[in-house]
Amino acid sequence: MLFGVFTLILMIASSIGFILKRKAGTKPAPVIDNLIARINAWWVMVIILAVAITLGTTAFIVLFAIISFFALREFISLLPTRRGDYFPLLIAFYFVIPYQYFLIYSNWYGLYSIFIPLYVFLLIPIASLKAEDTTHFLERSSKIQWGLMISVFCISHVPALLNLKVTGFSGEKIWLAIWLIMVVQVSDVLQYVCGKLFGKHKVAPMLSPSKTVEGLLGGIFLAVALGVAMSWLTPFNYWQATLIGFIVCIFGFFGGLVMSAIKRDRGVKDWGNLIQGHGGMLDRIDSICFSAPIFFHIIRFYWG
Repeated sequence: MLFGVFTLILMIASSIGFILKRKAGTKPAPVIDNLIARINAWWVMVIILAVAITLGTTAFIVLFAIISFFALREFISLLPTRRGDYFPLLIAFYFVIPYQYFLIYSNWYGLYSIFIPLYVFLLIPIASLKAEDTTHFLERSSKIQWGLMISVFCISHVPALLNLKVTGFSGEKIWLAIWLIMVVQVSDVLQYVCGKLFGKHKVAPMLSPSKTVEGLLGGIFLAVALGVAMSWLTPFNYWQATLIGFIVCIFGFFGGLVMSAIKRDRGVKDWGNLIQGHGGMLDRIDSICFSAPIFFHIIRFYWG
């Protein structure tokens, strides 16, 4: 039923985009083109999510392992590397990512919660010693560790929600993940839409020129309203859904700003071009990277 509703919303959005494009005719309309590209990308994302949910828990975990792989590749590709980084990067891509998601599949919370922040934190600089390359050693190690924390550790908390034992909740835990993804992603989209319609005051013009105070407030308000409307998927009552929706949207917003700061530092607009209309994988999941661990631990400590 839920995906039927989202399909209907996307059909209406696609129709509106088609009408706006027809009215614009041959005149350049970058805002309309961007909106249509975002809608098309949402079609793809909703279909992929629906397939993963239909196939079950294992497919959902594998989906996020693939997302982490592409996200880490984008993070590393944007920053300079040296020959001495090859061995730690080999470990990061072909050992750390599979093992982190295997631990989640095995429901070994005691290890997957500290594997990257502790053991991989120590392993990466040790692996970097192999080449005996001391040039920018600290920056190179930090870059790989940051990439793993953001692209793998943080985002892996989404499928980790499926392992939680939630008091007073008899539904499938996968809907907790869907609630988080939809609220945070809709907040991103509506911040963009509200900003284009009503935005006048920039939030952080140097970091993200497209974000406005009006867009931020409108996007969060509407996304929280969606979270309340979808609270039947969760163990939350309306007030809890309002508060938690606000928290994850705020952390998602700051996650977008942090990742924008890194992009501005590297002199690029997008992390990549993997998703048409959305840039790279990290452009799409930056807000979820910051909100997922917060959401996971809120549920674990108060409902677990």
